[in-house]
Amino acid sequence: MYYFCILNKNKLKVMGFFSWITSDTGRSIANQHSRLRPFTVHMITEDGQVFTENNYNGYGEFGGKDFYELLAELNSEKTRGEGITLSFKDNPSGDYNGLFKMPKLVENLNTHVPRGDNDQWKSYFNSLPYSDSCPDQGFFYGNNDEECSDCD
Repeated sequence: MYYFCILNKNKLKVMGFFSWITSDTGRSIANQHSRLRPFTVHMITEDGQVFTENNYNGYGEFGGKDFYELLAELNSEKTRGEGITLSFKDNPSGDYNGLFKMPKLVENLNTHVPRGDNDQWKSYFNSLPYSDSCPDQGFFYGNNDEECSDCD
């Protein structure tokens, strides 16, 4: 298992959990170990793949599929490590920078659009912004915060 070392909002190095902000609702994806309740999240791709996770564990796996492994596959690479390299090369946040294909994470999957490699699905996918990294890593929320303070 890979662990990332990043700076949190207090500029302290923190290792371990990582998470994102949903593309459609802008909510931090809380993990099952945080004090916030996890919610169902769908990891989607432009070609119609959907991986549904009901209880996010904090380590990048949605519906049995690793985010960085999928990122690698979408970019003709093979391993999770290659996906991590693609995402973070000259890009400390790992957020989408236009140089590679990346899945998106949504809370509300549009069930009115047929899934698959078709124009309707691609239009739906492309209408959503990319999911940014959550500075609170889906876990380190302030004591009084209902949600991640930097995620709005």
